[in-house]
Amino acid sequence: MYKYSLLFITFILAGTSTFAQKKKITNEDIWNSRVFSAKNVYGISSMKDGKHFTTLEHSKNGSSIMKASYEKPKQKEMIVSSEVFKSIGKPELTIDDYQFNPTETKILLATEQEYIYRHSNQSNYYIYDIKTKKLTPLVEDFTIGKQRLAEFSPTEDKVAFVRNNNLFVKDFENNQEIQITEDGEYNNIINGATDWVYEEEFSFDKGFQWSPDGNKIAYYKFDESEVKEYQMEYYGSLYPSIYKFKYPKAGEKNSLVTIQVYEFEYQRSTPFFVGEETDIYIPRIKWASDHTLTVQKLNRLQNELELWSGTFFPHRNFKQGIETKVIYAEVSKTYIDITDNLTFLKDGENFLWTSEKDGYNHIYKINAKTGKEEQITKGEWEVTEVYGISEKKGKIYFQAAHLSPTQREVYSIDLKTKKEKTLSLKSGTSYAEFSNTFDYYILHHSDANTPFTVTVNKEENTEIVATLEDNKELKKSLENYDISPKTFFKVKNNEGTELNAWMIKPSTFDEKKQYPLFMYVYGGPGINTVNDAWGYSNYFWFQSLAQQGYIVVSVDARGTGYRGRDFKHSTYLQLGKSETQDQIAAAKKLGAMPYIDKNRIGIFGWSYGGYMSSLCITKGADVFKSAIAVAPVTNWRYYDNIYTERFMRTPQENGENYDLNSPINHVEKLKGNYLLVHGSADDNVHFQNTMEMTNKLISANKPFDLMVYPNRDHSIYGGNARLHLYNLMTKFILEKL
Repeated sequence: MYKYSLLFITFILAGTSTFAQKKKITNEDIWNSRVFSAKNVYGISSMKDGKHFTTLEHSKNGSSIMKASYEKPKQKEMIVSSEVFKSIGKPELTIDDYQFNPTETKILLATEQEYIYRHSNQSNYYIYDIKTKKLTPLVEDFTIGKQRLAEFSPTEDKVAFVRNNNLFVKDFENNQEIQITEDGEYNNIINGATDWVYEEEFSFDKGFQWSPDGNKIAYYKFDESEVKEYQMEYYGSLYPSIYKFKYPKAGEKNSLVTIQVYEFEYQRSTPFFVGEETDIYIPRIKWASDHTLTVQKLNRLQNELELWSGTFFPHRNFKQGIETKVIYAEVSKTYIDITDNLTFLKDGENFLWTSEKDGYNHIYKINAKTGKEEQITKGEWEVTEVYGISEKKGKIYFQAAHLSPTQREVYSIDLKTKKEKTLSLKSGTSYAEFSNTFDYYILHHSDANTPFTVTVNKEENTEIVATLEDNKELKKSLENYDISPKTFFKVKNNEGTELNAWMIKPSTFDEKKQYPLFMYVYGGPGINTVNDAWGYSNYFWFQSLAQQGYIVVSVDARGTGYRGRDFKHSTYLQLGKSETQDQIAAAKKLGAMPYIDKNRIGIFGWSYGGYMSSLCITKGADVFKSAIAVAPVTNWRYYDNIYTERFMRTPQENGENYDLNSPINHVEKLKGNYLLVHGSADDNVHFQNTMEMTNKLISANKPFDLMVYPNRDHSIYGGNARLHLYNLMTKFILEKL
């Protein structure tokens, strides 16, 4: 027995030695060679028959649109590739995006795509005829400006697009270009697209919609003339260039927004009336039928939402505008989130809607005529996305944080019986893309320690038809690296509320030793960092820090999402207060653990997270030794009005709380090490935030480190910037923590 024990001990020691030989993760691995990039399946689009789908695939040789059946997804057929551009003498072009016409005989191909802001881009478009294999440019002259948001009409004889802030329609029957609007002007009038703040905070940039019958287009008109400009300098030439754009800061004037409807029969635009008040938002529009348009109207404080409906009757000559009325209204004591979950049923009377009005986000069926409501989903959990409804099957399909705020599952629910069915069978995070008939769904799944698996499933019995991607190569590669599992736990704040958290320990963890603690924070309203989902590149950076002897932790404080309305809205009017208290409380409780050195606690965050890390190193100066703030908001007065006023109201109403929780007003408390990082061309969180913070730190005679990335936006990307940044932050942590 004794001999066997020695052999066993020898084996264990040998195993430890082998384990020690595993590779260490470097920033070059993460950001340059990208050996840890997980594969996924992109550009999925169900075809009209519900039996086939298409994907946009990229390779070294270019891009291609591939077609496959849900039953046999591995048997792919190429519809068109970027090779097609050789036929017009432009072999350098690739397919950046695509869209079929309704009968799927032609494809609109986007090329030479250039991003404008977070969502928006502009391209040159071509139309590819699948039968004749002929490629035709959308417009005759590409030199007068790229096109945006191009889309086929339901009747297929037209394509609408935006160019130079005006809305156009290409009519193929007579090969004419119809100019719907003529007053578009940069930094003044926008037609058919959105302004900066709508794009960023309401998450859309397409400002027009075809009516289902193709006879009308509803479009946004933004009058930006009274909105103040923000300017950024771009370096690289003898004299830096200046870029100016309209950016409404908290409490400042917004664009005047109206909805117009162009009728091809009368060749005119008619305004859609939503009341006399002009200081409002119109976050969504949607056609309910061929002749009925709905418009969502939100007040400036974003706590009163109305759904307006207007009907166009065929052959009626409206002289007084469109007859409109409110068919649904919702009021909140705090704020109302905008979603894309509005779905109209075929009966023309009922629609699906999601709301937090019972304390959790759930699905409702509402009758537009009678106002009668039926709550479809119920419980102390949240619907996170509605995928759609199959009226034939009598089912609604949705994603939810049903089991935990850290996880996501896919479900169906029977409209009559209210019986739920789970369509995702693994714990972690799942999201789905359904076929048009809802007979199949492509399921994307990952968890905190496992990259994506993408499968084709049958809705009827959740049977897996085929696996499209399993990241087998990455998983095998990871076996060669020194990686520790991300584990989940809970920590209480000072009020006794349990907060969700995760931890990564060094693989050589010894509970008898003490380790420095490095915390990662975001903390913005409704946004979680504690997710049982694949963490992309940051996951490996945290692993590399663990390899170097740090324990890495992230905590979701009050104000984060999927724990009910009251938990999320608890930070209303006082952004930064409760969230900072919770991060400080968590740091203290973690610091009391025997294996954590309470004198070596650091924190890092980006954007809202940079705001939080700045508050923690100042308000929590006795707890945190070091902090990194990347692209932080340092004063809510500097940020845009839609986001800021949603949670804080205006500075004119709530200025005291703007100032109480702005880091620039707490610099005198700073004791530890502080690294401040910003891109000089950040159109989102302006470089102004860091400059003002820098001024305050200098005035208070506080030492700090500053890094500016010239011409980089909020993402700080391009030209080795991301690698440089993570090398910089790693060095700071090793030296200062």
